[in-house]
Amino acid sequence: MNQQQALNQPNAKLLFGVKILDLTRVVSGPFATMQLGDLGAQIIKIEEPANGDDSRAFGPPFIGGESAYFLSVNRNKQSVAIDLKAAEGRELLLSLVESADVIVENFRPGTMARLGLGPEALKARNPSLIHCSITGFGTSGPDAQRPGYDLILQGESGIMDITGDPQGQPTKVGTSIGDMIAGLYATQAILAALYKREDTGEAHSVHVSMLDSLSSLLTFNAGIYYATGVSPTRRGNEHPTICPYETFQVADGWLNLGVANDKFWHLFCNVTGAETLENDPRFKSAPDRVTHRAQLRPLVADLLLDKPRAYWMSAFGEAGIPCGEIKTIQEVCEAEQLQSRGMVIKMEHPTAGTVLNIDSPIRVDDQNATDDCAPPLLGQHTRAVLQSFAGVSESDLDELERAGVIRSSTQPVR
Repeated sequence: MNQQQALNQPNAKLLFGVKILDLTRVVSGPFATMQLGDLGAQIIKIEEPANGDDSRAFGPPFIGGESAYFLSVNRNKQSVAIDLKAAEGRELLLSLVESADVIVENFRPGTMARLGLGPEALKARNPSLIHCSITGFGTSGPDAQRPGYDLILQGESGIMDITGDPQGQPTKVGTSIGDMIAGLYATQAILAALYKREDTGEAHSVHVSMLDSLSSLLTFNAGIYYATGVSPTRRGNEHPTICPYETFQVADGWLNLGVANDKFWHLFCNVTGAETLENDPRFKSAPDRVTHRAQLRPLVADLLLDKPRAYWMSAFGEAGIPCGEIKTIQEVCEAEQLQSRGMVIKMEHPTAGTVLNIDSPIRVDDQNATDDCAPPLLGQHTRAVLQSFAGVSESDLDELERAGVIRSSTQPVR
């Protein structure tokens, strides 16, 4: 099956027939549209002709000239390279808008309007169009025009202040969580808007900001502040209201231990032979163990230090005590659990060869998506899409390409 056939294969894909114009770049928007593409929507990725999505240049590593970064968040999409700064390019986009269901963009507030492509202009061409925007700080307020980069937003949202060693510096999460949580919220908003349109015919504009998205993850941390007036601080791997529920060193590495209630505490004491701890009134109940964390933690740490990870994983696992290894990325990517569930997918790319991705976690009738398409070359689908959905003739495409308004994947990089 070729890429075009795969992109149009219904299978059990829930969004088959939904057409989405994707003007986003880097991570937040591409991650959102990839989720929608995984569910079967047709994603037409609009890129500027010279260099395309910024993340195409994020590297090394590069595979066959393609950035591994770009390849990780752009499967199941078609690339159409159009210069939106040119009047002819904007008209091409508006022609595509006429048959689209959704348009997604993550420019700074006002950028689309300055190009003459604001929500009003888009809806004038297609009143049924759902418009989704993703920004760093929102469309209003004193910070609205600030650039929204993941590192900056992790700090501004408070996430970094509660992450890391209590005696060390604030630490960012090891993945681009600000981008990706905003992308997931955007996906949720788009799906809700599609449902609403199906029910009432109304086409709404929806918006997600990275700051709002990350701040929403504070949950119990914000709850603690609102309840006490005291700002939570970094606790390393400790949990503020459960103990022991953290990371411990063992003879040959590290593991996570989740003694989340009194039942697990009883089991833990049995497995480790620590009856004296179980009978200690300081540690009798879950709140007692939190109150006396400073005394309990070193005692638990001493119990675990003399045996290897495999021993404790087996002993705790047999007893039903929540525990887990601290795995490397390599171990996760090669894990039998993910492999057996089809979570590692292989796609054939024109220049990068076999591309591997971690698949969408969504299962439909206990089946994962099939026939996934590799991320596209820059402009790979420009001609096919503009001919099919905008009615542009071959000769007009040639002229537009000569003028630099569009680019197809056969055109050499400038």
